[in-house]
Amino acid sequence: MKLTLGFSPCPNDTFIFDALVNKKIDTGIYSFDYVMEDVETLNQWAFEAKLDITKLSYGSYLDLAHPYALLHSGSALGKGVGPLLVSSQPIERSELAGCRIAIPGKKTTANLLLSLAHPEAKDKTEVLFSDIEQSVLDGRFDAGLIIHESRFTYAARGLHKIMDLGDWWENEMRAAIPLGGIVIRRSLPANIAADVDRLIRESLEYSWKHYPELSPFVQENAQEMEESVMRQHINLYVNEFSTDLGPVGRHSIETLFSKAKSGGLIAGNLPENIFY
Repeated sequence: MKLTLGFSPCPNDTFIFDALVNKKIDTGIYSFDYVMEDVETLNQWAFEAKLDITKLSYGSYLDLAHPYALLHSGSALGKGVGPLLVSSQPIERSELAGCRIAIPGKKTTANLLLSLAHPEAKDKTEVLFSDIEQSVLDGRFDAGLIIHESRFTYAARGLHKIMDLGDWWENEMRAAIPLGGIVIRRSLPANIAADVDRLIRESLEYSWKHYPELSPFVQENAQEMEESVMRQHINLYVNEFSTDLGPVGRHSIETLFSKAKSGGLIAGNLPENIFY
């Protein structure tokens, strides 16, 4: 059975899916026709129901929980992994209402967290996540909301941290930060969802078994990233929640959805169970 699958070229995703898509594990009756795109493109495609299985920002999943169910494996969730708001000159949080802010996408979890923390910050423009640092340095924006490997490079490029949205979430909610998850069409039978969940878990276990070796698949798709940054990326974003969300992970996601609902950021009602 062939299934379409989408994930990003970032090291955390290629590390998770390497063994699955490159047949390093036994996938049984399943084969995967995969594509790699930045997370905001995957978010947009999910609104078009383009793929059977896809990486998705939790900020987008708020509006997609009816056509897609959340898998228990493959998520990016944890502590100390949140998006950062940065600027070329020091800015106080009290000034954000008047700032032009570059964001990686309206439906990203990063923007959802910023909207919850600072609903008054409304002058936002979508910019490809890898271009946000330079856009701020060039003066096109007063501030930028950075994700992924930019967490490790912004200071060296002379940018200042205004706030860590992850720290804000952890301190306010006493919960881990849900960044991105893996979802599957609800129209597929539950047994297929369970099989895919298991295969993602086995794929990740294969990668951990061979770590600290970095496979060619991870390195070739890392967008000229230095090896040390690849490892930082994997060590930060791939953790026990990536193997299985467990009760702590599921509680964190449900908390995010509850806060988004009470903040008027979800249109309509969520399904009774967001998981498959």
